Amino acid sequence: MSESDRPAVVFIGAPGSGKSRIGRRVAKHLDLPFIDTDTRIVEAHGPIPTIFAVHGEPHFRTLEREVVAAALREPGVVSLGGGAVLDPRSRAELAERRVVLLTVSADAVASRIANDKRPLIRGDVETWRTLVADREPIYASLADLTVDTSTRPVTLIAEEIAHWIQEHTS
Repeated sequence: MSESDRPAVVFIGAPGSGKSRIGRRVAKHLDLPFIDTDTRIVEAHGPIPTIFAVHGEPHFRTLEREVVAAALREPGVVSLGGGAVLDPRSRAELAERRVVLLTVSADAVASRIANDKRPLIRGDVETWRTLVADREPIYASLADLTVDTSTRPVTLIAEEIAHWIQEHTS
């Protein structure tokens, strides 16, 4: 697979870190398509909370793996769901790509996840902290660049990441 057939960048990180918001803006800066794997799952299979409630997390992870594998074969900017990195096959594929980890503090994420329907956190910051602590070693091992989204403007963060991608594109 040639470099032009791969994503320019893949965003990973905790729920509420801004992967979709920032990814969309980076794609616009680079004039590339934006691919949100959670959106693709919803479009094909319905709301994620419903998938979890009716079929369970293992079924969701199977669907997620299929969508992630397809997205990682497309050019553009890709935003992965927070748990997509749990699959070893996805981690192996990410090792060959440019990966940006978005982080966020618990204080900053509290307002972002309030009234959230994400099945693994349901708007609870303590549950979010535990989930992030469990995943942090995986996130860190995959990241080529780590950016904190807690307090800085989304526009500035997106511009900086787009510039970084342009500098690191061969």
